[in-house]
Amino acid sequence: MNFLCHALPALNSPSLESSIRAVCTGIPDFLSVIDRRIRARGRAAEPFLQSEDPVMRGVAGGITAHVADDRWFHGGETFARMNLEFAVQLRDRLPGDSGFRPSFVGHILIEMLLDANYVIHQRQWADCYYDLFDQVPIEEIARCVNRISGRPTDRIPETMRRFAEIRFLYDYADDEQLLMRLNQVMARVGLAKLPDEVGQWLPEARAEVLQNHSRLLSHPGQSTPYPPLD
Repeated sequence: MNFLCHALPALNSPSLESSIRAVCTGIPDFLSVIDRRIRARGRAAEPFLQSEDPVMRGVAGGITAHVADDRWFHGGETFARMNLEFAVQLRDRLPGDSGFRPSFVGHILIEMLLDANYVIHQRQWADCYYDLFDQVPIEEIARCVNRISGRPTDRIPETMRRFAEIRFLYDYADDEQLLMRLNQVMARVGLAKLPDEVGQWLPEARAEVLQNHSRLLSHPGQSTPYPPLD
């Protein structure tokens, strides 16, 4: 699951703690950009869910929500089926590449296109999410994250502010920009750049994710916390 979908369930409440929780669903991914050796693990965050500090509760709640979301989302039947289908289709467009890259790209592309669905059809959710970065106490959040992770870094505030400034989630609505963002991920993890043939296939992938949007976000055994698309 990507940034916006992780945050969506916490965007309906106006409380500061909920705002912190929404922003902090992205903490595991922010840390992976800063230093992949630093982890915000759910079991490390859980003891802080009952903290007297509302900032700490919000940070811990965002981290544990991210971990729980990934568990049910990646274990879902629809995600597993589509990830396999996308991997096969990508292998056809990546000659000689039968290894990790097609599966990895299929995985992250499904997540990015779910966010794109909201950017395209209900942009106000992305606007609301980005606005929160100007409202939450980022320095206090960084302090709490460093305590939870046990491996302090001073780069958290700068990374969060840069993320809010660039606003790259809006790029997911355009196929050319989406391919550029995919290739940035490829470079960050040390994989080869995706060719233009993948960009030409993106409209098919986009249509497939849109068609399966509600099934992908169906939380097992619970009513979905995700707003339906218009």
